[in-house]
Amino acid sequence: MVPETLISRPSISMSAPDIDETDVEAVAEVLRSGRLALGPRAEEFEHRIAEYAGVQHAVAVSSGTAALHLILRGLGIGPGDEVLVPSFTFAASVNAILYVGASPVFADIEPEQYILDPEDTARRVTGRTRAIMAVDVFGHPVEWDALSASAERHGLELIDDSCEALGAEYRGRRIGGFGAAAAFAFYPNKQMTTGEGGVIVTRDGRLAGLARSLRNQGRAEGSTWLEHLLLGYNYRMDELSAALGISQLKRIEDFLGRRERVAARYSALLRAFDWLDIPVVRPHVRMSWFVYVVRLAEGVDRDRVVLAMEAQGVPARAYFPPMHLQPYVRERLGTGPGMLPVTEALARRTLALPFHNHLSDEEIERVVGCLERAVG
Repeated sequence: MVPETLISRPSISMSAPDIDETDVEAVAEVLRSGRLALGPRAEEFEHRIAEYAGVQHAVAVSSGTAALHLILRGLGIGPGDEVLVPSFTFAASVNAILYVGASPVFADIEPEQYILDPEDTARRVTGRTRAIMAVDVFGHPVEWDALSASAERHGLELIDDSCEALGAEYRGRRIGGFGAAAAFAFYPNKQMTTGEGGVIVTRDGRLAGLARSLRNQGRAEGSTWLEHLLLGYNYRMDELSAALGISQLKRIEDFLGRRERVAARYSALLRAFDWLDIPVVRPHVRMSWFVYVVRLAEGVDRDRVVLAMEAQGVPARAYFPPMHLQPYVRERLGTGPGMLPVTEALARRTLALPFHNHLSDEEIERVVGCLERAVG
């Protein structure tokens, strides 16, 4: 157990980007160039991300949310359509469906990895279902074989919300090439960052071309600046973000390795406790660690644990509150408790611990000691 004296040390951050001088110089070079938007860095970033994901096309945008929105628009999903999606996810997954006027239909999850349960998902298909939005929660890939077979059987589009899973692999294939398209996100707490930003990756040239137009206020390729073919959005990625992304992507495997080390150290220290469950990674996947989430035992007051940890200078978060219980979703869709028993039972007990590339062994030990004292 970590000595009590450690709690007087400075607080530990919940997350932190991994920025070095090459990143700083890459951004500074763009500033010196004077070309801050619609330039060569965004195109280069797209090329590099597409190559990394093993697909033909990438479309850089302003956020992962924007990427999901444009995928849905590009697939023609809209009012009257249903999209199957987990409730155990970040709000962006559901918001993008609502943006296009479609209806989210929530499916339950598997109890150890928090990913979509393929059988429960299939049971919720109706005549209005157009797509499955699979979420690689916390960086663990969904069961792509089962979901792909279900989507093909029912004639559905399959969308990969991989905003938390850049670099993850399923049966030896890197995430990004499954389904009609995938979305990655680069907020500063992700595996790599562009500050704000996201990208669509796909093998579908038509979808990529439409997304390029929609992100740029509906302009067609080759049209004049004030000619707009479609109702579009200002979802472009700027050159500063793209330059940072290019620089960060060069080190992505190092980043993933560092995160694997932090996760392994946490697991080694926490596996001895009988009042929590540590993350379980399936043998046929490579997890791309976004966060490190434990599941507290029944009867442990998670909210009290969070407060007790914060009092010691160590943050912790409840990841994820179910989306079908969020106030605006309940008001819009009439959802409520009891709809998703597995999701609801797990969401009451999940706890995310501080997690980033440079978390030291001493800091990890401090977090574990703090958690142990908080549980009491």
